[in-house]
Amino acid sequence: MRSPFPAAALAAALTWFGTTAYAQGSRQTAPAAGLSAERLKRLDAFLQKYVDENRIAGAVALALRDGSPAYERAFGWSDKEAGRKMTADTIFRIASQTKAITSTAVLALMEEGKIGITEPVSHFISSFAKTTVMKNDGSGSIVAAKRPITIADLLTHTAGISYGTDPQVAALYEAKGLGPAAGQGWYTADKTEPICETMEKLGTLPFVSQPGEAYVYGYNTDVLGCVVEKASGMPLDQFVRTRITEPLDLKDTRFFLPAGERERLAAVYASGPDGTVVRAPEGSKGQGHYVDGPKKSFAGGAGLLSTARDYARFLEMIRRGGELDGVRILAPRTAELMTTNQSGTLHSTTGLGFGFGFETVDRYGAKGMAEVGTFGWGGAYGTTYEVDRQGHLVVVLMIQLMPNRTDIQPKFSNLVYQSLLN
Repeated sequence: MRSPFPAAALAAALTWFGTTAYAQGSRQTAPAAGLSAERLKRLDAFLQKYVDENRIAGAVALALRDGSPAYERAFGWSDKEAGRKMTADTIFRIASQTKAITSTAVLALMEEGKIGITEPVSHFISSFAKTTVMKNDGSGSIVAAKRPITIADLLTHTAGISYGTDPQVAALYEAKGLGPAAGQGWYTADKTEPICETMEKLGTLPFVSQPGEAYVYGYNTDVLGCVVEKASGMPLDQFVRTRITEPLDLKDTRFFLPAGERERLAAVYASGPDGTVVRAPEGSKGQGHYVDGPKKSFAGGAGLLSTARDYARFLEMIRRGGELDGVRILAPRTAELMTTNQSGTLHSTTGLGFGFGFETVDRYGAKGMAEVGTFGWGGAYGTTYEVDRQGHLVVVLMIQLMPNRTDIQPKFSNLVYQSLLN
């Protein structure tokens, strides 16, 4: 599909996005070719309605078409109690959206021959040499894994590793500072130990499924973060910074925030019993330790902070086959591996798959109006994104709502797609 932009106009748009992306406030962008300005007003009304009804505190929505910002708006409040309005450069906890960046790090090291896709994880983390599985029959029986867990198992969440909150293993995980002892299971920002120490402990615990037999969402990408450290010889935050975020000019994507920038971080809210938001508490199940914490644990599965603009640039790099603005992070075939279903029907039997870091759409209608080839995911704080390759779209929605009892994510996606006329 050819770009609808003349070359000069597209270059100008990309220059705008790269050079002015950190100014305050939302921007009245001109919709890119093929997006209806009139229909995008429905998206304005929808997001403002959710703020007005107190179903979310605030949001930042961003859509790129062929790399050009076609829609960018900030709604509501980043911190209602402090009276701080949401702006386009507000920083969000992106939780599981971290997984795609860590997966990119793994595959960059794969391209250098330092990590093999079918390589056993035990080559990097010794406690994974003999993993075990807890039978889910109430017997408490623990059996040996049928085969070693591989890097591919972790990338596709088919290693059998959960977040340790499952009833049959919760007590064992809690005793090791994981599962119920770690917020919702995935939270490590309050830990004073490096991530590899935590992952060594994880390898001694029983998992909930045999490798390769089921899709089990859990600590898989946190394990990969440790693998990146072992294979590269540097902490995960340093690898991500030097190999991904700095080359792509992602100025606001990092694991922890300096104290001087705390007011840029959106507050976390929670959906109350009546559907309206209440401020989340301090601690691991609420505001977290992203500013004043120990800043020791770099969680590859859920630890990063970012902005809508930063994350959209990262996704645009993947959409373009691993390169953006002359900076190549991955080879085109590697980007294709990431965004192609690598797990068969283990993730879903209804037309969705899972690649090496992203959920994939394999059937039109499996996820709203997303075309075949679309990839995406989201985060525990309510953030979500989609990259529709056929539509040349990158779409990001940032909110901070945990738990999130709204239907904002699928409706947001549909309202973007209904504005796309070619």
